[in-house]
Amino acid sequence: MGKINDSIVAERPRLSELMNAIRPSAVTRGGKEYVFDQGTLRKFAENLPQDVRIRLRLPIIFYFDSHVADSCFLTDEIAFDALQILGELSSLRTIREGKLWAGKAIVYHLIRKYPTLIQIMMC
Repeated sequence: MGKINDSIVAERPRLSELMNAIRPSAVTRGGKEYVFDQGTLRKFAENLPQDVRIRLRLPIIFYFDSHVADSCFLTDEIAFDALQILGELSSLRTIREGKLWAGKAIVYHLIRKYPTLIQIMMC
């Protein structure tokens, strides 16, 4: 699994930091540069309140558990709040036992809509 996850960002920067960067980027677990799309960052941030922009770390990471083939889970409550504010996840959804489960179709839609802001980690 280690090599599969080499492209995952190691230390996720805050959205507010990325918005102020000339070239928003981070380092992956494999030691390579991961560049965030500036247009996508602006589009994502424009409808979020300032307190969420300050607390949210990117990319948002969904986890794929091979024992649950059709879903991924999210453990980041701030990311969950941000996705709900943006209308990407229903306000009826809740995190249970520290995880929000979402179908792969929803996660893949988010990846296409917000390229570079969402990653899937294998666990």
